[in-house]
Parts: sequence; C-alpha cells; structure tokens
Amino acid sequence: MNKRPLFKLQQTAPQKLLALSVSAALLGSFSINAAEQEPQAQKDIEQISVIGSRRLGRTVEDSAVPIDIIGADALKSSGLTETNALLSNLLPSFNFPQASLTDGSDHVRPAQLRGLAPDHTLVLVNGKRRHSNALLNLNGSTGRGSSSVDLNAIPANAIERIEVLRDGAAAQYGSDAIAGVINIVLKSASSGGSVAAIYGANVTEMDGVPQLESVSEGSDGNLAFTEGGDRSLTDGQTLTLQGNMGFELGENGFLNISTEYRDRHSTNRSDYDQRENYDRLDDGSLDPRELTVNRYNHNFGNGDVEDFSVFYNSALQLTNDAELYSFGSYSKREGEGGGFYRRASDSRNIEEIYPDGFLPVITSDINDFSLALGVKGFLSEWNYDVSAVYGQDAFEFGVINSLNTSYGPTSQTSFDAGTLTYDQLTLNVDFNREVDVSFLDSSVSVAFGAEYRTEGYKIEAGEEASYAQGTFGPGGEVTGEDGPFGAAGSQVFPGFTPESEGDNSRHNVSFYIDLETYLTDDWNIAVAARYEDYSDFGDTLNGKIATRYSLTEDLAIRASASTGFRAPSLQQQYFTSVATVFVDGEPTETGTFAPSSDVAQALGSPGLDAEEATNYGVGFTWSTDFNFSLSVDYYQILIDDRIVLSNNLSGDAIEELLAGTGATQGRFFLNAIDSKTRGVDVVASYNVATDGYGDIAFNLGYNYGKNEVTNIIDPPAELQGAGFDQDNLFSGTELRRFEVSTPRNKYNLSATWTNDDIRTTLRTTRYGETQDPSSTAELNEVLKPKWITDLDIGYALTNNVSLSVGANNIFDVYPDATRENVEELTTFSRLFAYSSFSPYGFNGRYVYGKIEMKF
Repeated sequence: MNKRPLFKLQQTAPQKLLALSVSAALLGSFSINAAEQEPQAQKDIEQISVIGSRRLGRTVEDSAVPIDIIGADALKSSGLTETNALLSNLLPSFNFPQASLTDGSDHVRPAQLRGLAPDHTLVLVNGKRRHSNALLNLNGSTGRGSSSVDLNAIPANAIERIEVLRDGAAAQYGSDAIAGVINIVLKSASSGGSVAAIYGANVTEMDGVPQLESVSEGSDGNLAFTEGGDRSLTDGQTLTLQGNMGFELGENGFLNISTEYRDRHSTNRSDYDQRENYDRLDDGSLDPRELTVNRYNHNFGNGDVEDFSVFYNSALQLTNDAELYSFGSYSKREGEGGGFYRRASDSRNIEEIYPDGFLPVITSDINDFSLALGVKGFLSEWNYDVSAVYGQDAFEFGVINSLNTSYGPTSQTSFDAGTLTYDQLTLNVDFNREVDVSFLDSSVSVAFGAEYRTEGYKIEAGEEASYAQGTFGPGGEVTGEDGPFGAAGSQVFPGFTPESEGDNSRHNVSFYIDLETYLTDDWNIAVAARYEDYSDFGDTLNGKIATRYSLTEDLAIRASASTGFRAPSLQQQYFTSVATVFVDGEPTETGTFAPSSDVAQALGSPGLDAEEATNYGVGFTWSTDFNFSLSVDYYQILIDDRIVLSNNLSGDAIEELLAGTGATQGRFFLNAIDSKTRGVDVVASYNVATDGYGDIAFNLGYNYGKNEVTNIIDPPAELQGAGFDQDNLFSGTELRRFEVSTPRNKYNLSATWTNDDIRTTLRTTRYGETQDPSSTAELNEVLKPKWITDLDIGYALTNNVSLSVGANNIFDVYPDATRENVEELTTFSRLFAYSSFSPYGFNGRYVYGKIEMKF
C-alpha cells in the first residue's frame, strides 16, 4: 500500500521542530475542583497525577501545562450521578447538553471539551486507553458524526479522582488527544467501604410554557384551546444505589470493588399538540375524540433508563521489584427514548392497530465490558510497565409501540432493529528512568515505549420485519409489484439491512520517546515525539515541547506547542445504514454509506484520512502563602481536514451519477473543513480557616472559547456541475453549529463550608450565549446567558452514617422557551418547547436526598 505521511515534514521549520520535539510535563494548574475535595488537607498535600509527564512523582504544582484534579468528595457533593453531568457541573471548559429525540444519542449522550468534537478528547482509566462506544451520533445533537467514550458507564463511586488535562497530547498518547485527556483513577483502598442510596426527582415549573386546561370546538368549527399558567410537573424520579468495598490481597495488595444501580424515570418537557389527530367526519365536522385525546403526545426530555455497573481495581505484590495489577468493568444499560408521534390519520399509521395514533419508542440494550492486566516494577535502574487492555461495547437497537406500515394490520409492534459492536485490544510496553547528565545540574527523565492496538467494528442486521417492504398500500389495499406501498420497516427507526452489515478491523503500532529535565533550578523543559503506523491509511509523526519557568517562588510562566492527529474512527469509515424506498415501483437505496463504498465513490468520495492538529498554549500560575492560587492559560487549536458528514445528496443529476449502484441518494463522511479554536482558561482557589466557624474553600473557574470554520473544501469533481456547491454539499446549519452551539463563555463559582459535622457546598454556573441555528433564519434560537445554582447540605449523624439533601438548579431556571425565542413557529418547533442545545439541559429543578454508611 502506498502510505502518505499524515504529518507533512516538508512544511515550515517550526512545524519540523514540533514534529521532532514533543511534550511531556503536561498537567497542571491549581484546580478549581482540587480545593473543593479537601479544603484543609489541600494546603499540605501536593497532588501527584498519573497523566501527562512520565516522570515519577510529578505534581500538578510544577507541571508545564494545565490540568484539573477532581476529588471524590467533589463528585459526591451533588445529586448528579452521571459522570458527564458531574464534569459539566465542575469544569468550565466541559460541555454536556442533554439532547432529546436524537435516536441512539438519547441513550449515549456525547460531551465536549474546549468546544471540540467528543472524539477529540482521549479518555484513560488508570492511565490506560479506554474503548469508545459503538454508537455513531448522526442526528442533530452535539458531536454529530462522532463516536466517543461513554463516561456515564463509569460510576462516580468507583472514582478516586478525575484528572483533566487541558492541552494537546497526541504526541504522548496517540489519536484523539487534541482537545485534551481525561484520566479516571479508580479507588484503591484495601479496607473499608460504603453503601449509599440517593433518591430524587424533578420538581419544576416550565418557564414560558403554559398548561393546557381544556379543548373545545370553536365557533369556526376548528379546535380551540384554553391555557393556564406555566405547567407544573414532578417527574424524572431516580433511585441510585451505590456500594464500594476494599479487601487486602496478600501483604501489600488490594482489591477494590464498586457497584452502582440506577433507575431513572422519564421527563417530558413537550408542549401540547394543536393538530387534529383524526380525519374529519363525512360532514366535515371534528371527530368527537379530538376533545379527549391526550395532547401531550410526545416525550421530549430524558428517557427511561435502568443502569447496572460494576468496576474493580486490584494489585498484588509479586516480588519486591514486581507488581501484578488488574482492573475491569461490566455495565449494562437498558433505555427507552421516544420518537415523533404518529397521529391516527397519519399515512404511516394502521388504525386497526393504533386507533388513536402511536408514539414509537427506540429501546437500547447496551452491554459494555473491559479488562486490563499488567505487570510493573523495577528492572535494574529502569521502571517498566507491561499491560494489555481489552474493551467491548455492544449497542442493541429495538423498537416498541411501533409497526411496519407496509405489513398492514398484521404487523408486529416490536422489533429487533440490529446491533452495533466495537471492540479494542491495546498492548503497551513502557520504560522510564532518571539519567544523570554531566553538564546539567538536574537528571534527565527518559521514557520510551511502544503500543500495539487492534480495533473491530461490526454491524448486524435487524430482523426482517424491521426493514422489509411489505405489500400493504397506504390506502389500506393490498398492492402488487408496482405499488404504491406503505412505509417500509419499523416506524421511527428502520432496522439495519443485510446490505448494511459489515465486520471490519484495523491495527496500528506506535513508538514514543519522552525527555524532561531542569536546565536550571527554575527552568523545566520537556520534549517528546511519537510515530504511529495504521494498517488502513498510513503513518504519522507528531511532537511536542513544553516548558515552565519560575520567576519567583510564587509566580511561574509556562508554554507548550505540539502537533497532533485523530485517526478516522472505524464507525466513520464503515457505518452503513441503508433504507429501501420504492420509487415508481422500483426498490432503491438511500441512507448513509461508507466512504469507500460504490455509492460514496460515485459521488466523489476520496476515502477518509486523519485529521491534523497544531496546539499552542501559554499561561502563568501564581500561588501564595495565604492559601490563594491562580492560573491563566491561553490556547489555540488548529485542525485541518476535519471529518464531517455530507448532506443527503439527491436529485436528477445525483441519480445519474449513482446509476448502477442501486441507490438514488445518499450521504457519506469526508475530510471537509479546517477549524480554529481559541480560548482562555482561568482557575483560582482561596481557602479560609476561621476561628471556631470552620473552613471555607472558594473556587472560581472561567472559560472563554471561540470556534471558527476557516476553510471548506470544494465539492468533489464528480459533483461539480451537478448543482452542488459548498452551501448544499454540507449543511450550513451544521457548520454554524461548529461555531456557536457551545457557550462562548462559562463561569463556575463555588464555596464549600466545613464545620464539625456539617458540610455545605454552594455552586453557581453562568452559561454564556449559545445558539441553535436552523436552515431557516426565522427558526434560529439564541439562548441567552443564564445562571444555574446548586446547593448540597450534608450532616454526619455518626462517624459512619451521613445524610445530605440538596437541589440542582435550585431556582428552576430554563432556557428561553421556543414559543418566545423564534420569529416563526412551526408545528414541531412549538411542540419541542426548549432547544436541545441548551448547555444545562431543560429539565428544571432536581431535588434529592442521600444517605451513606461507611464501614
């Protein structure tokens, strides 16, 4: 195979230097959350991080790039139990909108760091690469077109701390580490444990959305509605049970096991449906059932979810110089998410089955597991770590409360729609040691290693009825070969067809070297380089350099520069979802096609290549003897050849190009845009010890970020002259979402007061302006800045038993209602009362209580 280097060494001299130099002392700033976890001990204990520098004992205080460390106490002082939601609540540069009506993305919601795509953040567990989920986000949610790691599969009670590196680190860890790295460090206690129960619900009033009081027939013969005040609801009841236990293994070993069970009921923030549900009577009058049918017929909000997960972390001392370690997990999630309601009179309905219409529901059965096994220790003067990590995620789609219209009254109402499976095996060998150099006052930390990774991605078809075309026509009659036919497949989500099936894999090998030293007592510098070779598209060489200089004991400046990359995911390369549509009695295919497929190549697909990135960062840290610390960091991230999903291409010219492929329209992934991301992170903490009134830890976090699409490729030659240009080859709406769908700025403020047996945490977050653009200007939504405030009050009843109560979004703040926020309402923009791009969701106030027993 002819391999094209992903990093082009023929570019400018600075880029050559970056490719040969690399980073290292990642990490570091005083964290907004680090002080939250233990206000008193924070003054005396230096925090040591796993990620970033491979120098043993590296602390966040003297690292060259910023990192946040979030402790277990900060994770517990909230009613939130989803890890993504906790991170969004604690980190200003982390965004977790909670979309609805986005098919599979309702069940595995993506999140963003620094406004980039979910797959631009690398996730580690205990410093080892975590596998991604099998789902490819395809609908109108954050991270459309990406697959990411499901952080919500990792229960908060299994976590000792979370390390969030806010800097490019592809030169150290490989693909995906463009926006940064999130490292989940699992609990490692060898004794003791805890059990906890948390129960809560949304107790809320929908701001700007009135309650429907009654329905009547107006004087003009049409429906008339009487509205009351803002709609009040209590829903989303959630029970979470948690357990953790530590055991001794041998003399110096441990086994720590954590489990979590969560049962979350659905929430519904839809507006009422004003449309007529039934056909009019023969005399043209309303069907009497119009006055009694349920007008809240959509489910817009959180779906029903039931989760179970178990994690373990363990180590066993083999000899004085060798330790065997292992960690792993299993999680299972079953969920339901509503689609669009089909009215009784809808052509997609069969009234013999659903006389009042139906709301089809997508179900998920997600099984995720991982296993890591390794040995680390000392060999001569070297520290070594040899490990193997395997992970798999399987997403089984189902559809219930639905039908296959083309099967008529005999259609089944539940369907197996197919399964997506992703798996990953990673083998690592790492070495590091300190080497004395005669001309330096400090030793040089030398680290090097190799990685082999293999990935697999599989699509399995659903049962035949989930995708097949029957012979029942839209008028109720059985039709022949020439149609017309009713809609094929299970309504809301047609199953994967046999043509969509595939089982694909790839492997890659990489080598890295990492060097770090102090040139003087005050000047630290780290360089590293990483080479990777992929079996499917080529190789890449990336580098990083990072440095920190102490101006005084309290004040230091730091800077970093690096190149990076993200390999196209197997999901982007091979996902295929084909629906069969009859046109003039002939079956034709439409849907999402793999970039290497005949359909995509007929439309000019060149196949996928890696995204290339250049990261720059500069900032300073200031720490004082009076318990105040501050860090300010500027960053710029340039990404070339970003992978996006084309529009659904159709029309006469497209049909001519696709002649012989069996398709009439389609869309595919390709490297299509360049982007620039710039921003500033500010983190500050201040601890106060009062005389007799306890301790208070104040924290401030601020992020300003701006995303800009700087270039869009011209349409492929095959499409030029076919009526396609930049405006309709790629959705203008989607391109604007790159730039404006995350908050331009975000503030996190918190204060934690600890006094004897009482611990109170007050947090408030200001989310800056966010936009939900539309292809129609009148439907654009601008979400104004809002403050969201959380309060948690805990009390220790005994040394072992504690209670806490609190509320997230205690003032019940909502994004601006769509009714008030768009110039021109349509049926569905009105039904879905708030934008799914709200960075803090749209479920309103959540109140909870928690009891925990330690032993």
